[in-house]
Amino acid sequence: MYKINLISGGSKISYQQLSISLKYLIDDKKLAKSLPNLEKIFDIKFSELQRQNFLSDEGGVIRVTKASGKPDALILQKVKIGDKFDSDYFRNHLAEFISNLKSEVTKNLHIFIPSYSTVKKYFESEDYYYQTFAEGVLLGNYDFAKYKSKKEKSKVLDVYFYAENEKKLKTALKVAQNLINSVNLTRDLQNEPANNLTPELFANRVVSEVKQYGIKATVFGEKEIQKRKMGGLIAIGQGSGNKPRFIVLEYKPKAGAKKSKKIKLKTIALVGKGITFDTGGISIKPSKGMGEMKADMSGAAVVVGTLIAAAKNNLPVHLFGVIPSAENMVSGEAIRPGDIVKISNGKTVEIEDTDAEGRVVLADALHYASQLKPDQIIDLATLTGACVVALGEFVAGMFTKDDAMAEQIYKSGMITYDRVWRLPMWDDYNEFIKSDFADVANLGNTRWGGAITAAKFLEHFVDKNIPWTHLDIAGPAMNNSSRSYTKKYMTGFGVRLLFDYLSKV
Repeated sequence: MYKINLISGGSKISYQQLSISLKYLIDDKKLAKSLPNLEKIFDIKFSELQRQNFLSDEGGVIRVTKASGKPDALILQKVKIGDKFDSDYFRNHLAEFISNLKSEVTKNLHIFIPSYSTVKKYFESEDYYYQTFAEGVLLGNYDFAKYKSKKEKSKVLDVYFYAENEKKLKTALKVAQNLINSVNLTRDLQNEPANNLTPELFANRVVSEVKQYGIKATVFGEKEIQKRKMGGLIAIGQGSGNKPRFIVLEYKPKAGAKKSKKIKLKTIALVGKGITFDTGGISIKPSKGMGEMKADMSGAAVVVGTLIAAAKNNLPVHLFGVIPSAENMVSGEAIRPGDIVKISNGKTVEIEDTDAEGRVVLADALHYASQLKPDQIIDLATLTGACVVALGEFVAGMFTKDDAMAEQIYKSGMITYDRVWRLPMWDDYNEFIKSDFADVANLGNTRWGGAITAAKFLEHFVDKNIPWTHLDIAGPAMNNSSRSYTKKYMTGFGVRLLFDYLSKV
């Protein structure tokens, strides 16, 4: 893993030893004519084979080494603007590039960003266009080697960016650094083994992480949880020797946050499922893949990362983070199918399946968040495998009755490539979570529409007067092969999405 320094290169280029230049070239009618100019600028000579391969439909890369240095190597990357090009192209390419570069001894990387005018229709703004380059570098550098006995010494990599608008570039680099550091903290929490991230240890870690950014943190222990009659959280956590915790975070922007004095700051509550390990309880999961359930607290990790990103960039929005944290374990004390529990809002829940535990702890959290009277509530949870079946591994399910929230969250997803897709929240689905013994059942009485019935369950515990959106991140929170920066580790999905959304409310 590199220690990366992001640097705006300015107008003068100075190559140090062990340098690589990466230049992106837009594939247009002038591409062939630009190669002789590059030969002069970099004092190199392309072979005819290199030229023909690069200009062919299948070709796309030339790498030339220079014995004299300045730079030691030049890499030309052809970029085709067409059906397969999207706003994630440079982020995705650079993440893979940096990951592969780790095996080399390069100390300086110079990245030349193409003119914004050539790709303008794919990006929201010039600032964000530049930001995607820096995000790619930082995302590709991530690893989680904390528990390996052989420690590799961190190498320093100075990354210089060159763009048409240096002022906007500098702003983009700063935002990207703050944001991706927060994403990577989220990933660290997701990848942490459950034996070192029990509900208590998770709460302690969260308090430690947020306090340096002026974020207020309050943690409820067993007595306070009992006092507040959070029956869902108590029930799910009762089977474990590691007892539940309920974490409340609050971020307020500092003076100087950009917002018109005439516009009141919005208050938004972010709620995250914090199951630090999920065996499924008595409705136990298959052993294969159960180790991934250390990341069943991904929603909570995203809430933490988002509040820190907001604080680092002083976003003009008032945020609460609400996290119910428990272990769902098997023991003689564990909750059973058929049990009935009372949530803190007074509603009763019949436990049809102890592996549908996330929605039960979220019930208490959503009621708590509603009592804060925010302008909006957004919850995130690795809630259902059904959502992954419906949408695949790389898209989050979005459930809301608020069209304005749905439209903006969707747009933020397309901008950031933390993508979401809206699924129905029609009241017809309430029929499937009816209980003969309680107000509502925690599992649908049909195998169909499981992600939707889970969302409809949550709806019972949210103030109907508060706009609310539920994001089921069961697929994209986990490592998947959709992008180069999601392949190996838990992904931190949701932080970039929410940061973009919150910057526009």
